[in-house]
Amino acid sequence: MSDSNDLIAFIASMSGEGNLRVEENLGDGYVKLRVSEAERRQAKHDIQSVEDIVIEMLRNARDAGADRVYIATSKEEGVRTLLFLDNGSGVPMGMMERIFDARVTSKLETMKMDKWGVHGRGMALFSIKQNAQSAEVLTSGPGLGSVFRVIVDCSSLKERVDQSTWPQAEKNDEGVFVCTRGPHNIVRTACEFALEELRGCDVFLGTPTEIASTLYNQARRELDASSLLFMDDESGLPVISRLGFAADASDFIQIASTLGIEISERTAHRILAGSIAPLRSVSARLLRERTTPSERLMRQVDLERDRRGLKISKDDIASFSRAVEKDFNDLASRYYINLLGEPKVRVLKDKITVTFDLGKEE
Repeated sequence: MSDSNDLIAFIASMSGEGNLRVEENLGDGYVKLRVSEAERRQAKHDIQSVEDIVIEMLRNARDAGADRVYIATSKEEGVRTLLFLDNGSGVPMGMMERIFDARVTSKLETMKMDKWGVHGRGMALFSIKQNAQSAEVLTSGPGLGSVFRVIVDCSSLKERVDQSTWPQAEKNDEGVFVCTRGPHNIVRTACEFALEELRGCDVFLGTPTEIASTLYNQARRELDASSLLFMDDESGLPVISRLGFAADASDFIQIASTLGIEISERTAHRILAGSIAPLRSVSARLLRERTTPSERLMRQVDLERDRRGLKISKDDIASFSRAVEKDFNDLASRYYINLLGEPKVRVLKDKITVTFDLGKEE
C-alpha cells in the first residue's frame, strides 16, 4: 500500500493536488479523497438533527448492499442512543475507526444520487462523528454486516419532540406511496427511506428489546441447526443472525451485549419463550401489509421438516455433563490430555452437542 501512496504523492507533485481526487489508498477497497478545509467545516453543518443521522446511516447501509436494516433506539436523561444493524458488506477490522475520517469511502466511482442528495463522498460518517457524543462500529467483518452505535446529546443536537406518532402513506399523482402528515421524527425518517427503497431494503425500527426479539426470531427461521454444529461461537455468523446461536438466556444476554443491546435475564427468557413478538418492517406496518417480500421468503414452510424443539432441564444437563466427563477421563489418561473445565453441553432444536476444551500434559 505504501507504493501506491508514493505514486499518488508523485502524481500530485507533478500535476498539482487539485487534479487528484485520491489522497491515500487505505486498502480493502477504501480510499481517502482530498478534502478542503471549507468542506471539513461544512460537514458539521450537514447534520442538523438526530433525524439527519438516521437517514445518513440508512443510506450508508443501503450503499453497502444491505437489504435489511434494524434500528434500535432509546432515550434516557436527554441522551439518544441509536443502534444500526445491517446485513451489508461489512467493515474490515482495520477500517473500523478510519471510516469516520473525512472523505474516507469505498465508493470512488459509485456515488449515488437519491431524493436526499449525493451520497458516497465519504463525509456522512465524518459529519455524524462531528455532531454526536460518540459514533463507533461495535462489530463487523467482510461479508458479515455491521453494527454501528451513535449516542447523541439532545441538548446539543435537536430532535423532534414527538417521537411516537407514525405518518400515513398515500399514493401521489404518479401512483407511488409517499408519507403524508405526521411530524418529521425518527419514525417518519425510517418510513420515508423504506418507501423510497420499497422491495429493495426493509427497515425494522423499535426498542432494543423489540429489535433483539426480531433478530432472534428471524435468525431461528433462517439458520439451519446443522450449520451451527461445528461452530465454537457466533462470531462467524452475520451480525443479524448471531442471536440465533443462543442456546439459553445466558448465551442470549452475552451475544446481545456484543451487538450493543443490553437486556435483563427476565427479558431474555421472555424472548426465548416467544412472549415478545418480533417486529414487522416499517413499510409493512405503514402500508398495512401482512408480510414484506423478505418476510414471506423467511416464512416459506418445509412441510416435511420436523420443527419440534428439544427441551432438557438444567438438572438433567448437569447430570449428563458429569457422566460424559467421567467417561472422557478414561480417554484422557491414554492420550495424555487434560479437560479444561466442565464439558459444555448445548441443546439445539434437533441435536445435542458436547464440547471438551483440552489441554496437553507436559
